[in-house]
Amino acid sequence: MRWTPGDRSNVDDERGNSGFSIGRGVPIGLGGFVVLLILSWATGTNFLALLGSPDSHPADTSGTTGQVASSPAEERQVDFVDAVMKDVQQTWSSLLPDYRPTKVVLFRDTLRSGCGVAQSATGPFYCPEDGRVYLDLGFFQELQDRFGAAGDFARAYVIAHEVGHHVQRLTGIERRVRSAQSAEPGAANQLSVRLELQADCFAGVWGHAAAQPGRAAGQVELEPGDAEEGLNAAAAIGDDRLQRMTTGHVAPDRFTHGSSAQRVEWFRRGLRSGSPDACDTMSRGTR
Repeated sequence: MRWTPGDRSNVDDERGNSGFSIGRGVPIGLGGFVVLLILSWATGTNFLALLGSPDSHPADTSGTTGQVASSPAEERQVDFVDAVMKDVQQTWSSLLPDYRPTKVVLFRDTLRSGCGVAQSATGPFYCPEDGRVYLDLGFFQELQDRFGAAGDFARAYVIAHEVGHHVQRLTGIERRVRSAQSAEPGAANQLSVRLELQADCFAGVWGHAAAQPGRAAGQVELEPGDAEEGLNAAAAIGDDRLQRMTTGHVAPDRFTHGSSAQRVEWFRRGLRSGSPDACDTMSRGTR
């Protein structure tokens, strides 16, 4: 991928103001969070509850300055996130007349969000309550080392997927799906899969735009092999693969994001079409 650093206006940097503890003050890092998240996905048991009750209080940061101890490599990742966010949102602004921009909140370990402490421990996620994307940059290393999904476009896919959830919120899709889940609890997982696969397709819609030749200077441009990186990332985090990694067997009734094959298929649909109309997982079959 080719990309140009910007002014970081698409990120809120909270890396110097985040951090919680598990249990009685025992710290846990992002790797531990990812393990708990995978176990929760695979088994249907909320292992994230180990992080504390909803009444848990954040670590005291009143004496800190909020300054970030970082490295040049990490700062380049901040610039990368900002550049991708800018490009993804420019794409959606051209597709949706009423698009309202969001930001990525960068944090370390954990941070309170509008969706609560436990959900802040899940790595990259979109919070519909406050309309922001949350990301611990350490997840990118986990994506490469634990899941074998390397490359800039694999990381960009993750960001674009979360912005896809923002699009769902703006268009009312997310609200309708949550209402349907409340009305029919037995279909909650199936509806969640449809929501996640649509976000994958929406990520592909942006990838289609980024692959077009002759883009304006300063925008993200794809290079040969980038699409394959994104497809590999989609396959790497399918529910079936995560379940095999953690339990050794697959339980489709516990899927919340879709199988590897499903995630690849819907991401590919967006990449090929470049149209949100190709991403109607709600009325079409998801296989």
